[in-house]
Amino acid sequence: MKKQVEVVAAIIKHNNKYLVAQRNNFGELAKKWEFPGGKIEKGESNEEALIREIKEELKTDIVIKNFFMTVNHEYKTFNLTLHAYLCEANTEEIYLTEHLNSKWLKKEDLKSVDWAEADIPVVEKLMKG
Repeated sequence: MKKQVEVVAAIIKHNNKYLVAQRNNFGELAKKWEFPGGKIEKGESNEEALIREIKEELKTDIVIKNFFMTVNHEYKTFNLTLHAYLCEANTEEIYLTEHLNSKWLKKEDLKSVDWAEADIPVVEKLMKG
């Protein structure tokens, strides 16, 4: 049986641009782009996990505006449940602690990167909205 992983993701908007981050070069999702976030720890709410993960991974604070959508995706080696939230940042200054790269993209440019498969439905809904 495949491992089930539950994560939260931040759709961070600042000055009409969205933050996207490139995963490190290992595992099934090596070098894929994603909305930053991470695993929910025992006893944490989704919102608490998201604020903690963004602080750890990007050294920045966010304001969670509202829930956006949940995606269930089956990868080759694990099953993922991703809860995405619309967030705002008061700065574009971030410091990557876990990702290879990051970009601030306008909505119409979101398709310019190679997304992790579970993030694609989030991108598509965001581009329609």
